[in-house]
Amino acid sequence: MRLERIPWPAGGPPVEPVLHDTLERDGFDVFRWSDPPGATYSAHHHDHDESLWVIAGDITFGVDGGDLCLATGDRLMLPAGTVHTARAGPDGATYLIGQRRDRE
Repeated sequence: MRLERIPWPAGGPPVEPVLHDTLERDGFDVFRWSDPPGATYSAHHHDHDESLWVIAGDITFGVDGGDLCLATGDRLMLPAGTVHTARAGPDGATYLIGQRRDRE
């Protein structure tokens, strides 16, 4: 997995159950998370791959001195060990978090 922002393609709004099912098919355990407006997360990393899919609002991830801004429908591929920050937008953010299942 590589760090990547995947923009939402034109053609209608994101549908949460479809995004949830897609994450599960891609090998992730999935849960829904919401941040209030302006919520921030200091620099941290995870010991597993993650994929986040924004279903409402927007959130900005700080990675390697740059920003990855995700709006409704955008997806983030976040490899294990990637140090990052996050800041929810002025309307907050609701997103699905997929955590890569352990591989046997």
